[in-house]
Amino acid sequence: MNTSTSDGSTGRATYRRSTGSPRGEARRRELLDRVTDDLASNGLVEFSLRRAARAAGTTHKVLLYYFNGADDLLDQAILRLRDRRIDNAMAAVRQGPAGQTLADRVRATWPAIIGAESRVLDQAIGLTMYDPDRYANLGKGASQQYLPSVLSLCPEHWSDQRKLQVAEMILASSAATSGAPPGTIRDPTAPV
Repeated sequence: MNTSTSDGSTGRATYRRSTGSPRGEARRRELLDRVTDDLASNGLVEFSLRRAARAAGTTHKVLLYYFNGADDLLDQAILRLRDRRIDNAMAAVRQGPAGQTLADRVRATWPAIIGAESRVLDQAIGLTMYDPDRYANLGKGASQQYLPSVLSLCPEHWSDQRKLQVAEMILASSAATSGAPPGTIRDPTAPV
């Protein structure tokens, strides 16, 4: 459909996108939550825009209205899964008794670290290694997303450098053990 523009030239008809409005953002978050739930349940195998649309209860065209393609949707869903993982881990720490040691706090987070999301997040890292040009965003910033929460587990009286070193060690040990088969995961805070 062609229309006249204010300067008299003809151009394609445009429509006002609502994605930036509060209502549009709420709809976008709702769709992203549904797709994220599907990924958490079914993993990344055979992920597609059409599968995501079925999970969200909409069409792939609606998803394209709110997201810049399947890769953008996947990137955002993986970020959402990591956020859920962090929220679950920090909730477990808050539910513990006052005066917990760092080891107690790490042990409290461990079930969330190796929980249901870990399978999908491991698959995302696998995609990053399989096709780094296409899936680099799935791995970028993963540890940086977790770092503030892990730093918050450290005792307040520690120096910033010590907190950072210990937080990086905790992240490294959780990354090294989260993909192990059930029953073989060693608690990184347990004595050797």
